[in-house]
Amino acid sequence: MIQMIYPDRALMAELMAKMLWEIGAVHFNAAQPYRLASGMASPVYIDCRKLLSYPRIRSSIMDFAASSVMRDAGFEAFDCIAGGETAGIPFAALLADRLGLPMIYVRKKPKGHGRNAQIEGHLPQGARVLVIEDLTTAGGSMFTFIDAIRAAGGVVDHGMALFFYGIFPEAQQRFRHGGVKLHHIATWREVLSAAREGKLFDEKTLSEVESFLDAPLEWSARNGGVGALPVA
Repeated sequence: MIQMIYPDRALMAELMAKMLWEIGAVHFNAAQPYRLASGMASPVYIDCRKLLSYPRIRSSIMDFAASSVMRDAGFEAFDCIAGGETAGIPFAALLADRLGLPMIYVRKKPKGHGRNAQIEGHLPQGARVLVIEDLTTAGGSMFTFIDAIRAAGGVVDHGMALFFYGIFPEAQQRFRHGGVKLHHIATWREVLSAAREGKLFDEKTLSEVESFLDAPLEWSARNGGVGALPVA
C-alpha cells in the first residue's frame, strides 16, 4: 500500500532547508565566491547529492516530492518516472518506488556504442513521464532530458526539481515556453531564511547572499564571474 502525507508547502520548504544545513550540503562564502560550471561567481553552493547518504532525511524529502507532484499534478498523472544522468537517477528510483511506477533514466548524450541508447529502460509510446533532477538553476539540463524523451515518443508536461534556484526569471520563461510545469520543494530563499534563523553566519555574509539572490548576474559580474545566464 502506498502511503502519502501532504504537509503544507511552506513547511516542506522550511524543513528541507533545515535538512540541507544539517547535513552540510549548503555553503556560503561571499569573501571567496564559488565558480560555477557556467562561469558565474556565486557566494552560495549546494550539493543535493548528499541527501542520499542520510536515510531519514532522504525518506522525508522523497515523501515531500511525491506529495508535491500528486497534489499539484494529479494522482494518476504519470505512467513513468525518469531520472537524468547522473544525479537524477537515484532520486528517480526512490520516487518511482514511492509512487508505484516504472522508472527509466536518460543520458545526456547517446551511449556511443552498442544500441547507442540515450534512454535506458522501457518507454512505451505516449507514456506520460515525470522527469526529476536533484536541482535546477535555469532548466537547461532538464530540457536535455525532456527533449530526448519527447523525441522517443514520451509525453513530458511536468518536471520535478528537489531544489530550485528560483532566482532567474529566464528559468520560468524556459519552462513556460517548453510546455512543462516545474514542481519543486525548496529554493535559496528558504535556505537563506534558515541561515538567518539559526544565526549560522554574520550579517555581512547574509546580506551579500541576499544581494546575490536579488540580482545574481550583476553580483557575479561584480565579483569576477560572467554576467550571462547559466544553462544548467
